[in-house]
Amino acid sequence: MRYIHSEETLPVPENVKVHIRSRVVTVEGPRGKLVKDLSHIAVTFGRPEKNVISIQLHHGARKGIATLRTVRTLINNLIIGVTKGFKYKMRYVYAHFPINVNLEKNAETGQVEVEIRNFLGEKYVRRVTAQPGVEIAVSTNVKDELVLSGNSLEGVSQSAADIQQICRVRNKDIRKFLDGLYVSERGNIVEE
Repeated sequence: MRYIHSEETLPVPENVKVHIRSRVVTVEGPRGKLVKDLSHIAVTFGRPEKNVISIQLHHGARKGIATLRTVRTLINNLIIGVTKGFKYKMRYVYAHFPINVNLEKNAETGQVEVEIRNFLGEKYVRRVTAQPGVEIAVSTNVKDELVLSGNSLEGVSQSAADIQQICRVRNKDIRKFLDGLYVSERGNIVEE
């Protein structure tokens, strides 16, 4: 079944500027600026009112209609990022060998590099480079916790996923060997 016309609308807050040119979305807010290229998705954008964005699709099948809500959510995440930011908390889990985590800032790129040592007592040093624009800090008041924060949800969540994935336990029963770094909390930097 094809739908002749489908539309999603997204309200834009007062302190945020959204600029769309040839399906490249630029969002500017109090916390900074984010750019997202949506040129691979065949939708049209409109401005029915000053602070409302409409996302439209003509003659779309079921999968095409599903992309409308996806595009709306992606732009909404950019808006949340430039107003509130995103913060993920990760906890170290270990049964016997304490995990050592060191943070180093790369002088050339300015990105944070996470170094994980003594995972399951292994001598191998695991290194993960955080996504651009993501700050990583060791929690001051909670033992064995990392705090990842940034404006881009994709950057923060991908950095957390990279850290979690590099500490996967292989060739052992994962129900018994629960060691690793896991996301314990997701939230915003600016709390209401």
